Amino acid sequence: MAIRILKRIALPALLLLLAAAEIYAQTPIPGVNITVGRANSPQEVATSLQILVILTVLTLAPSILIMTTSFTRLIIVLVFIRQAIGTNQSPPTQVLLGLALFLTFFIMQPVWNDINTQALRPYLDKKLSQEAALDRASIPLKNFMQNFVREKDLALFVQIAKIPRPRTINDVPFYVLVPAFIISELKTAFQIGFLLYIPFLVVDLVVASVLMAMGMMMLPPIMISLPLKLMLFVLVDGWNLIIGSLVESFFAR
Repeated sequence: MAIRILKRIALPALLLLLAAAEIYAQTPIPGVNITVGRANSPQEVATSLQILVILTVLTLAPSILIMTTSFTRLIIVLVFIRQAIGTNQSPPTQVLLGLALFLTFFIMQPVWNDINTQALRPYLDKKLSQEAALDRASIPLKNFMQNFVREKDLALFVQIAKIPRPRTINDVPFYVLVPAFIISELKTAFQIGFLLYIPFLVVDLVVASVLMAMGMMMLPPIMISLPLKLMLFVLVDGWNLIIGSLVESFFAR
């Protein structure tokens, strides 16, 4: 009986694969050629340079997303939570990255809407030049980073870069503002991580003390403390509290 069912399933599947292979073999595949030759006009050179710039920006897009948005703080705090609870592989890293990414989209939506309204749409409608569009696009992003960069960190990179003291945030170059913003976010994330570790550390200390008092020194404390930490985290609705506090920290100012 099982062999008959297998034949009924396998034979149509095999025929379908053979048909697909035949169709694929008869379908012409377009070729892509990249050549370096003499340009007939300056416009061709400008177009080629624009394509190279676009490819470069797409390559650096993950770094730009990480370094100029809320992603850094979010992912570090989420990893701290996982380590504080003691579950090294749960939630998986892919889940934490996806959560941090979508939270970043949610937090940065007003900034990206301003960039779209003030810079991208006028540029696509040919109302702004490329340089003017880039200048306008940098203003909302700089204003966002200004709210979370520390003056001490910004002054450090201004001093290292040896540029005149800026009067406004728009006078600060991106190559100075971005590293100052990153180390400010790292410090904030580590401060939040330290506060998150305290209640779980207390649970570990209490469990270890009780086991030593009972003479059960051969029993690993993590076997007792892990279920207690998970129960505590679930009872206080930890994900709701932590994610809500993280998101509100970007809108409080």
